[in-house]
Amino acid sequence: MRWFKWLYPGMRIKRWIFLFTLGIVAVMFAAGFLWFGYAKYLDTHKANLLVFGTLLFMTGIIMMIIGIRKMVKSFVTVFLPRREKDLVDIMFKQRQLSKGPKIAVVGGGTGLSVLLHGLKELTSNITAVVTVADDGGSSGRIRADFDVLPPGDIRNCLVALADAEGLMGELFQYRFTEGEGLKGHSFGNLFITALSKITGDFDKAIKESSKVLAIRGSVVPSTLDKVTLVARRADGTQTSGESKIPAENPVSPIKSVFLTPDNARPTPEALLALREADAIVFGPGSLYTSILPNLLIDGIVEEVLRSRAVKVYICNVMTQHGETDGFNASDHLDVLLKHTHHALVDYVLVNTAKIPERLQEKYKAESAYPVEADVKKIRELGVGVVEGDMTSVDGYVRHNADKISKRIMDLIYEVKGIGV
Repeated sequence: MRWFKWLYPGMRIKRWIFLFTLGIVAVMFAAGFLWFGYAKYLDTHKANLLVFGTLLFMTGIIMMIIGIRKMVKSFVTVFLPRREKDLVDIMFKQRQLSKGPKIAVVGGGTGLSVLLHGLKELTSNITAVVTVADDGGSSGRIRADFDVLPPGDIRNCLVALADAEGLMGELFQYRFTEGEGLKGHSFGNLFITALSKITGDFDKAIKESSKVLAIRGSVVPSTLDKVTLVARRADGTQTSGESKIPAENPVSPIKSVFLTPDNARPTPEALLALREADAIVFGPGSLYTSILPNLLIDGIVEEVLRSRAVKVYICNVMTQHGETDGFNASDHLDVLLKHTHHALVDYVLVNTAKIPERLQEKYKAESAYPVEADVKKIRELGVGVVEGDMTSVDGYVRHNADKISKRIMDLIYEVKGIGV
């Protein structure tokens, strides 16, 4: 029988099983001595029996504790050989994070992965609802060559939520720089694609990849249907393809975006995450090509509106050439609401810290400029505002993961009363 294998030589567990068993026996005998001491004997013998029973009981408990502790250590040295000393801290952190609020984050691109880096340090109840409309770069080539959903944004979110972003994280993000057919591809994209072919299920491939990276929370695609993002422009033209929208016709501004086919079905996991969330966060990320593609899927907006969660939109810090040229914060919000519903958002997080001049000059070369936080106009749209320094400006202008994560958590505690 399989359980006999625990008694094989070299398992380093037999002695601790024996010690634990001996402790149980000692506690049982101690209980007997204590019972006899109270119930059966006269005062002459009672004191001796009670003292002996008490000492035997304490000895048995100590033996059981040592046995359990050593058995656990034997398991840990096998599964976490380099983190044995951190076991208590690991367990404590996991328990604390599991008590955190449920947060559904909707978006795609690098902006979403930045936010996930911060949130995973505050709660493990995170679900990233990710767009699958990407058709550029490695993801686009894989989508065309293998007829699978693009894995790029999914991969970034998986790595961002990884419990230990070490070698495995670097491996998933590794991008081949040479080799015919391999150049430009990231290992993580190929890994997820191979898994989806082996299992015949893209969703299952994501779940298996999540186990490999031991992520905190979960990553789910907003739909498993193959969709294409199309932009209508002010001059009447249309641009098809997520990667082409910011680049093909930047002179004519985007009027609206839509998906083809127009009947894409949401994944059950995405709907469940939105339904059960304490907070639903949109962004940060490209307004038209990362956030809106998720909200154009049938049933997603309706589920958001039904949810009792706090709905938060994180406005971009810089404009994006070909998408949001000349946009203020209220313009971003207005586009989001016009594509969805006027009650989609409860609060907007806007950056009010000044971007250093040296970085503004750098971004001018990309026709990108700081987004003005026109707080009054946002409030006129019926939405609350959380303002402050949301940025990290170390060479690049990005949202600071820790700052925006703390703002979101504070908002949840204030509005929902969770953890207070």
